[in-house]
Amino acid sequence: MDPESASLSGGLRPNFYTTTLCLAYQSLGIVYGDLSISPIYVYKSTFSHGLSLYAEDHEILGVLSMVFWTLTIIPLCKYIIFVLGADDNGEGGTFALYSSLCRHSRLGLWNTVHPEYESIPSDCSGLSTKDTRMSSLIKKFFEKHKSSKIVLLLVVFIGVGMIIGDGILTPTMSVLSAVSGIRIKAPDLHENYTVLIACIILVGLFALQHFGTHKVGFLFAPIMLTWLLCICGVGIYNIFRWNPGVICALSPYYIYNFFKITRRVGWSSLGGVVLCVTGTEAMFADLGHFSKLSIRIAFTALVYPCLILAYMGEAAYLSKHKKDLRCSFYMAIPEVMFWPVVIIATLASAVGSQAIISATFSIVSQCRALRCFPRVKIKHTSNQIHGRIYIPEVNWMLMVLCLAVVIGFRDTHMIGNAYGLAGVTVMFITTCLMFLIISTVWKQKVIMAFLFFVIFGSLELLYISACLGKVHHGGWLPLLFALVIVSLMSIWNYGTVKKDAFELDNKVSLDRLLSFGPSLGITRVPGICLVYSKVAFGLPPMFAHFVTNFPTFHHTLIFVTLKYLMIPKVPLGERFLVNRIGPPELSIFRCIVRYGYKDVKDCYNFETQLIEKVAEFLKQERNSEELAVRGQSPNQISAATRNEVYGGRAVHWSDDVSGGSSEQWRDGVGSAKQWMKKLMEAREAGGVTYMMGNPYVEASEVSPFLKKFAIDIVYNFLRRNCRRPAVTLGIPHTSVIEVGMLYQV
Repeated sequence: MDPESASLSGGLRPNFYTTTLCLAYQSLGIVYGDLSISPIYVYKSTFSHGLSLYAEDHEILGVLSMVFWTLTIIPLCKYIIFVLGADDNGEGGTFALYSSLCRHSRLGLWNTVHPEYESIPSDCSGLSTKDTRMSSLIKKFFEKHKSSKIVLLLVVFIGVGMIIGDGILTPTMSVLSAVSGIRIKAPDLHENYTVLIACIILVGLFALQHFGTHKVGFLFAPIMLTWLLCICGVGIYNIFRWNPGVICALSPYYIYNFFKITRRVGWSSLGGVVLCVTGTEAMFADLGHFSKLSIRIAFTALVYPCLILAYMGEAAYLSKHKKDLRCSFYMAIPEVMFWPVVIIATLASAVGSQAIISATFSIVSQCRALRCFPRVKIKHTSNQIHGRIYIPEVNWMLMVLCLAVVIGFRDTHMIGNAYGLAGVTVMFITTCLMFLIISTVWKQKVIMAFLFFVIFGSLELLYISACLGKVHHGGWLPLLFALVIVSLMSIWNYGTVKKDAFELDNKVSLDRLLSFGPSLGITRVPGICLVYSKVAFGLPPMFAHFVTNFPTFHHTLIFVTLKYLMIPKVPLGERFLVNRIGPPELSIFRCIVRYGYKDVKDCYNFETQLIEKVAEFLKQERNSEELAVRGQSPNQISAATRNEVYGGRAVHWSDDVSGGSSEQWRDGVGSAKQWMKKLMEAREAGGVTYMMGNPYVEASEVSPFLKKFAIDIVYNFLRRNCRRPAVTLGIPHTSVIEVGMLYQV
């Protein structure tokens, strides 16, 4: 949803403001939970790396200064000002940046911008169409070196893997840190009980996800609002109660002084400092759930000042109570407020996990649409805001892995090492992609892109270097998650591409199929058959395989090809491209259905919409008949009617099948009205049947071992255990014909 795009004139202005403020309020419970819960464990993690405290408070003030400037530079300056402006028609996340690069700059492997797609509207307002010298050099480099496109795609996959890994580590870190506060007042409580409580909270959190982001947001937003006001109030109290002088730490001088004193130990402690910005990527990844303005208002007006005051208050307390390092957050709470704050912290920790869970759903949905992730069930939980989704399989897998990490690690110190590496790696990948966006999509001067990368990338690389030093202390976990996820995504995409390439290489022309008609004795049966395939020209091999074994097909055939474009949404009026295959008397059509990676597939109305588009195509043929009556040549009419008609325009598509003789075509056009009637009669008489391929894909015998392992074992395992295409498309089980066939790729 993008309220910025709504009209602000007249009576719509109050509604715009109301909607924006409502979204800003909801974003507290969805977007900012992870970022807001970080004060519980930042100081604890930072001072657990051997960092000592001295009487002059240099270390405490240095850490506070680093926290302040990190929060200012990365979330406020980088994301709020720059990254949110790089949305892809209202969608955010790693794949949204990659989509923009593919569509505007042709830097990706999935360059789906063809002449027939150029009429699809895209939000490109404000983008310069003239290439700069820098953008031209980058484009030429990527065009010359295809390996650079592969590397870019793998970098995106790594970012996705880290986000999903973050979705596992965030709930464990947040909930376990909050529950551990109970042991401050109950030191004899066994660790097993805190782990059990954390597990119960996690199960409850994931069980709530099926209600949708809208309901969860309204449920969680009051908790986060209370939490932010609570830590802000405690922070102000501690500043005035213990050490008002901590305000001096806002000066960058204290960072210099910190490293001057601590040296290598100070560098190692950066792995704890970076936890103050974990969850920042959710601001961009969850953009499809809200709007840019609402996210900016919530952060700058509430989240940012509350966090700064909370960190300052805790630093003020630490400056007078240096022995309380291991539990400084809870020890800094006034006695009278301790239990209320612990309860709110426990609830807020569950809310803190919501940001990355919602982001994981969004990124998996984009990956699935772009055929980089196995087929999963996607439930849309809001009629107003398209990006709000729920994926059951992903939800329960995240829950199981979260429970495994909590039970296996138990220690927030080791989980924190893994947590920081996952978060900062995603931020650095976003910085790299933003460099390409600024230089090739926004077409700004090279100095602008270079400064962006140097300012933000150097800080993130510094944090990554510190986190990598903790690989042997839990930092290996996100690397393992990323490796597994990247491998699965790469193999799924590779197998899907090979399967589609086999269909294209083995497609059959209609002329060739009809030439076998007399020998096969092909007959027609009443009804309409929708044949799904990836072949946009010619006939798919599985249909030819079916006809040669069962020489019968329906009165009306519609070959349906689903195309996923590198844009978020395709307008309904631009979605269907219809043309006729062969002479009119065969009643065979092709329909290419185009979706964006965030489009909702209306399974129930799809059949009706498709038949209506075919009827519109037949009406266009009747218009061609009128042109023939006026004396236009049959060849011109044939060319016009073999075009794909959509949105009142004709876009030329060539096909490798015969269009029939001019006389046949003239007769067919003369009966266009009758064909429309027969189309509806066929639907009434025989209903609608769906034909889909169910191939078994295997590597050829001469393939290397690695390819055989990827295709024969991993890819086929994923295909067997993911949702079947008919289920994903919402096709009735009783109406499906599945054609088995061996594909050797």
